[in-house]
Amino acid sequence: MSTIDLNADLGEGFGRWRLTDDEQLLSVVTSANVACGFHAGDPVTMRRVCELAAERGVTIGAQVSYRDLAGFGRRAMDVPPAELAAEVAYQIGALEVFARAAGARVAYVKPHGALYNRVVHDERQAAAVVDGVLLADATLPVLGLPGSRLLALAGKAGLPTVPEAFADRAYTEQGTLVPRSEDGAVVTDPDAVVERSVRLARTGTVTSRSGSSLAVRARSLCLHGDTPGAVELARRVRRGLEESGVRVEAFV
Repeated sequence: MSTIDLNADLGEGFGRWRLTDDEQLLSVVTSANVACGFHAGDPVTMRRVCELAAERGVTIGAQVSYRDLAGFGRRAMDVPPAELAAEVAYQIGALEVFARAAGARVAYVKPHGALYNRVVHDERQAAAVVDGVLLADATLPVLGLPGSRLLALAGKAGLPTVPEAFADRAYTEQGTLVPRSEDGAVVTDPDAVVERSVRLARTGTVTSRSGSSLAVRARSLCLHGDTPGAVELARRVRRGLEESGVRVEAFV
């Protein structure tokens, strides 16, 4: 039987503003990428999401980002490697306090937004993220794009690596994500998202924007929590996976 983890970006609010329906999504996903305050999130939100995740048995991950609250972490930034490593460790440590208070722990790390895309190719930024993870906890798995410099360097450093896929994002022929600034970057048809999810889980392939079949061997599938109808779409994806014989469970 095929097995897949479902992860979603959660806790992406700030103060009175909330973007994601954390409580409902935590009834569907098996891993929660919790914003650590740099692109979204604040201490109260982080604590609340950790408590909800622990209650539901959902694995908690630190979603680390560039320090870009105004741009939601999606703006390109040039951060010195030593500074980036320290900021990655800082974010992990902050979330760990709330995870432990909830009776759980931070179980993995995933970059967000511009940082996620940058460390696919950028050796120095990827190395800085790895250094930050090692500084915080040298046993933490790193979640990222298959074939990325981040996963390659994390593996060399002895960190467990977890490749992930995106059913609602378009892929280039090279296996990278189509930038959000380009038309068609996000797959909006719910039926197509469910079909792509099942195909990724069962065959390890996805169709690129040019129509070619790409090999994407992933252990986790990302469901975006900030898209319209995210909760219902997540439910449909999980139901589609389970009805097709795929076991949904956390990778940690």
